[in-house]
Amino acid sequence: MIDKKISKIIKSRRTTYPRDFNGANIKNEVIEEILDNANQAPSHRMTQPWFFKIFTKERKNDLANAIIKLNSNSSDSFKKKLFENFEKTSHIIVICLKRHEGIVPEWEEIAATSMSVQNIWLSIVNSKIGGYWSTPKYLNNLNQYLKLKKNERCLGFFYLGLVDSFKVRNISRTNVREKTSWK
Repeated sequence: MIDKKISKIIKSRRTTYPRDFNGANIKNEVIEEILDNANQAPSHRMTQPWFFKIFTKERKNDLANAIIKLNSNSSDSFKKKLFENFEKTSHIIVICLKRHEGIVPEWEEIAATSMSVQNIWLSIVNSKIGGYWSTPKYLNNLNQYLKLKKNERCLGFFYLGLVDSFKVRNISRTNVREKTSWK
């Protein structure tokens, strides 16, 4: 049998949007603990391709300004929403991947990094921390700003923030039996 507590934690994972954060700061020690859990993700041949760049306080504004500068056609509403989301967010974790060309296929490193992000999400279950993984279309334009090397790329932003209360959401998933065939 599997541990029912683990199943409950997995089924309790939720997305919380930055608009629902209260703007308070999470202690850096908590972020480090979350990232240590993220670092426990499996990877083929132990390439551990994930790495993170953390933006807090005024550095979040620097990131927002870089995004706006790279997207010169940004509407005023886009800019306003970006700054509002960044302001309500305690920490923005930029999720990055380092390719190990010739060692494992790229999809395996993307999958490993995604498992690392899932560990971030699972780490905040049963806490007052909410999280949201965003993959905006302008990510590739940020490589120079983020000082990424040729074999590195950004896979998105993970927003973390404190939440006063979580909204009840009725999310129905299709039954796994509809997606499974036994041979």
